[in-house]
Amino acid sequence: MKIIAADVIVTSPDRNFVTLRITTDEGLTGLGDGTLNGRELSVASYLADHVVPLLIGRDPHRIEDTWQFLYRSAYWRRGPVTMAAIAAVDVALWDIKAKAAGMPLYQLLGGASRNGIMAYGHASGRDLPELFDSIRRHLEMGYRSIRVQTSVPGLNAVYGVASQPSTGGKRYDYEPAQRTALPAEEDWDTRAYLRHLPGVFEAVRNEFGPELPLLHDGHHRMTPIEAARLGKALEPYDLFWLEDCTPAENQEALRLVRRHTTTPLAIGEVFNTVWDYQTLIREQLIDYVRSAVTHTGGITAMRKLLDFAAQYQIKSGIHGPTDISPVGMAAALHLDLAIHNFGIQEYMQHGPATNEVFRQSFTFTDGYLHPGELPGLGVELDEQAAARFPYQPAYLPFNRLKDGTVHDW
Repeated sequence: MKIIAADVIVTSPDRNFVTLRITTDEGLTGLGDGTLNGRELSVASYLADHVVPLLIGRDPHRIEDTWQFLYRSAYWRRGPVTMAAIAAVDVALWDIKAKAAGMPLYQLLGGASRNGIMAYGHASGRDLPELFDSIRRHLEMGYRSIRVQTSVPGLNAVYGVASQPSTGGKRYDYEPAQRTALPAEEDWDTRAYLRHLPGVFEAVRNEFGPELPLLHDGHHRMTPIEAARLGKALEPYDLFWLEDCTPAENQEALRLVRRHTTTPLAIGEVFNTVWDYQTLIREQLIDYVRSAVTHTGGITAMRKLLDFAAQYQIKSGIHGPTDISPVGMAAALHLDLAIHNFGIQEYMQHGPATNEVFRQSFTFTDGYLHPGELPGLGVELDEQAAARFPYQPAYLPFNRLKDGTVHDW
């Protein structure tokens, strides 16, 4: 079998997506997700201009060899653009291999390790009544675990709150990338956040009881000592995890956080290789790996990363908001189902236009996801529908402090 074509398809139903479709001489096709939120065209160009010419004539079954070729032959390794492009190729090849075998992808990864994949949803509110209503809506939708994000008094806009004003048009659930000519500017005050958040979780626990798993995303905005303070303050409310409490490029900083709190820590949605995790995993400074299949080199690389984490009793928590296309989500679900050290799966439901472009076999029932039983990933692209939604420039916001300093968003 040989690859005879590889097409890069950029479409914007609800939001921008980059999809790679690989076609073989036996008529099999495979899809891969190369979406990089706010920088989609950089990956599309990398694929079309540099990667696609290298794929023609290759054997699609040689997935490991192709991965190593694309990673090592570029010489300039790593980085989000390169790794998203490699991920798109890798997932598309796994899709083809599973279709050739006539079985769902998870069967090629060793079969199911569980019956379903526990998912968490994103509840948010500008105040407690709105937050409580959002939590109740998510419980009614079937979620059994809830991420809690809230506005902070005195701040105009805060990451993760779906109902706050947006300069980029109507949001569905929560999509921070805004269709504006320039990135939207938001404000930030860490001390106000640290004062406000523990009271929010106290109120949520009082309203919804001790059993509901609760998560929170700090979104890289705290210093290590601030993160340690928050983790300790949240201990009475028994969080499932505190996510991205501090920018983790400085891996050693997590030693300080770990010394001061027993709140479980999840890190890694902005990471793109195993090298970003070496210290964090080896020294057991985190509890959950947050990388996305789409941004971390695909299934081949993520399986190795999670096997490394398993040696230290660290579990998966794969990134899965709406900036991961249904193709990338399906890839994550097949991996979730197969690995032993699964923890939880982030899941934001896509809008109707996205579901029209990407026809999916995965299901969400009673709080659990399942990738389905169709051969391959179980996702097909409707190219005619995709063509109706051309790319639209969109940027993630950024933060400034009160004195005008640019801060981590």
